[in-house]
Amino acid sequence: MTPEHRKYLTAPLIDSNPVTLQILGICSALAVTTSMATALTMSIALTVVLTAASALISLIRRHLPSSIRLVLQITIIAALVIVADQILRAYAFEMSQRLSVFVGLIVTNCIVLGRAETFAMRNPVWPSVLDGLGNGLGYSLVLMIVAALREGFGAGALFGVQLLPLASEGGWFTPLGFMLLAPSAFFILGLMIWALRTGRPAQIEPDAFPRNDTGAEEAGR
Repeated sequence: MTPEHRKYLTAPLIDSNPVTLQILGICSALAVTTSMATALTMSIALTVVLTAASALISLIRRHLPSSIRLVLQITIIAALVIVADQILRAYAFEMSQRLSVFVGLIVTNCIVLGRAETFAMRNPVWPSVLDGLGNGLGYSLVLMIVAALREGFGAGALFGVQLLPLASEGGWFTPLGFMLLAPSAFFILGLMIWALRTGRPAQIEPDAFPRNDTGAEEAGR
């Protein structure tokens, strides 16, 4: 694997993470991160769909009329999502019930369609596969971190295994109920983005409306 190809895999983990840098796919962080099991299942489903969609769209990119390319891209993604959902229903029905409609909503996830339109439509199959896999892993990394914090502090457990003795059972740990509510995911994501952009100032976007202190002083005079 060349360094350029390796970059397709590694860059989306931190430097160009689709969630923390591009602020895409955050709805999943609210809905499926109350436990690491659901977050992991969702992460695998999205990564597989994203990688397969990128490969297929790149493969037929030269044969897609520009006027209907988005319709065809969404059709391909929807077909893959249906397959993923049916596999979950067949082999992990309980997990499928816990995830509810959120696997189906991968169709509307901006990461999947975004990588198909901006990368797979312009690059060969192998780089598109690596790009899809890399962005899926970057998405998964964020989801798993958020889920670990929410389940750990909200239930004292990871993957459903009780790690901290609960006060209700004679232990010392009192679960933080707030961590299992959707707003906690917003706070965790916000802190992650702040920490990353503090450590990597290059990720900070330039001000859309730069402050003109000189003009303000002259206006005040």
